[in-house]
Amino acid sequence: MGSPPEPTVRPATVMDADAVFRLLADFATTYRPDPARFTTVTFPEVLRAAAEGRAEFLVAERNTQVTGYAYAARIPTLFAGGTVLELLELAVDTPLRGRGTGSRLVRAMQDRARHAQDVEITVPTRRAADFYRRLDFTETATYLKWPSPPPPPESPVPAR
Repeated sequence: MGSPPEPTVRPATVMDADAVFRLLADFATTYRPDPARFTTVTFPEVLRAAAEGRAEFLVAERNTQVTGYAYAARIPTLFAGGTVLELLELAVDTPLRGRGTGSRLVRAMQDRARHAQDVEITVPTRRAADFYRRLDFTETATYLKWPSPPPPPESPVPAR
């Protein structure tokens, strides 16, 4: 029996929602994805950001089955002298990890970054640093975050 076919990488579409949510639920360690919010808010917004060039959202598939996805946000910067593509999510089906799907998704992101003339791709990660080093990424900073608490239910949300 031969090895499985190489995955193909393509832009994500609305038809990929169920497969992406399944991968996301397995990928997320800090947050638990809410299916209702995913369907009505986050997935459509990510698709919109990608359609407008503010992001890249790709899926990998084998035999028409989505087996991985990558999402990166394009951020205009002053310090870098152009846009930075920040790879925020990379998820691959657990049984297929280590077989090239993640690498193929990252290489596709690199191609898109070159085409868009992004200055660099950054990846906030600790767990997968060795994976990215193998793909010619170098460590340059520590990533810190401040998780904004939700407003109390009785407080109105400030206007923008």
